[in-house]
Amino acid sequence: MLSPRYLPLILKQAVRRPIRTLLTMAGVAMAMFLFAAVQSLQEGVVLATARTARDTTLVVYQENRFCPASSRLPEVYRSRIEKMPGVVSVMPMKVVPTNCRTSLDVITFRGVPAGEWADQRRDSVQLLSGSIEQWTARMDAALIAETIASRRGLKVGDQFDAAGIRVYIAGILRSDQPQEHYVAYTHLDFLQRTTGQQTLGVVTQFNVKVDDPARLDQVAEMIDREFAPDQQPTRTSSEKGFVARAAADIVHVVRFMEYLGWGCIAAVLALISNAIVLNVQDRVRDHAVMQTLGYSGWLIGRLVVAEGLLLGVIGGLLGAGLAVSVIRWGGFSLANEGVYIPVSATWNVLLTGLAVAAAIGVLASLVPAWQASRREISACFRMV
Repeated sequence: MLSPRYLPLILKQAVRRPIRTLLTMAGVAMAMFLFAAVQSLQEGVVLATARTARDTTLVVYQENRFCPASSRLPEVYRSRIEKMPGVVSVMPMKVVPTNCRTSLDVITFRGVPAGEWADQRRDSVQLLSGSIEQWTARMDAALIAETIASRRGLKVGDQFDAAGIRVYIAGILRSDQPQEHYVAYTHLDFLQRTTGQQTLGVVTQFNVKVDDPARLDQVAEMIDREFAPDQQPTRTSSEKGFVARAAADIVHVVRFMEYLGWGCIAAVLALISNAIVLNVQDRVRDHAVMQTLGYSGWLIGRLVVAEGLLLGVIGGLLGAGLAVSVIRWGGFSLANEGVYIPVSATWNVLLTGLAVAAAIGVLASLVPAWQASRREISACFRMV
């Protein structure tokens, strides 16, 4: 460990070549920005797809169907599901996304039985403005997520039109569930009629609540066996499993980007190493003078490592901090087939970025520090 009294000396060494130092920190910042963005995507994938011991929701979808428009289940399936052991409640849902392909800007309309939804979810969502009573009373009303409202500049009382569906905004809600960050809840029969007469009595999926998380797989198999002989057989999975399957392409892209992020880290390691090597070569005479004044080779080596650490931490703080700020401000998410993978920039992402940048700074400076610590005074003067 170095004493804090050496900090002015380390800073003076770093700023002696300001252009080189700034370019080095800029390179670190850009790489850490990308690294933090990739880490945020990975955290979003885990948040949206990792099943926990508290998950009690199943999604019943039509077998071999992917985009919501292709899943058409008779609404009468509901009564048969409700009779199965372990089932607490069944919510039929009509899902209409504005875009079924992978996109950054997708709004998903979800048609639900308004009264039942209000009774079940009143305590689990936060209504920022408007009222649930107004939503249940008006047929064309919708509850929209705060992300949609902020992005589109919408407020309660406005009319909103997307995917050929025009709704009246009765409330703006906030939810901690990733799948509700870009959702607009409408009345089920309204959405069925708006999207065509042929969809009356037809829903996209059923959200089934189970009494025990340990029975999720058992109840899912029971549901699929029940409807296997029917004209529209089903495929039932946990809500997180359903998201993982629908967003499989996004998950593969994120995994590929992880390699890209580590490639940038390797490039930054070479960048900082090159900058520190050049700085050490420029200071050969200074190191000779410092040894004459009593600085040991071990201390000079530690000063070089400290300089690399400083460059890495400052660049990492700038890049990772900017990435977290942009992602938090933008509220981004990737959507595919009506499901969402949020870009989740937590403070853990910032801390991880700083730790990686610090480690890079230290690793990049080890070889130059070792060379500087072993160089004798006479050798230093011969190199001048």
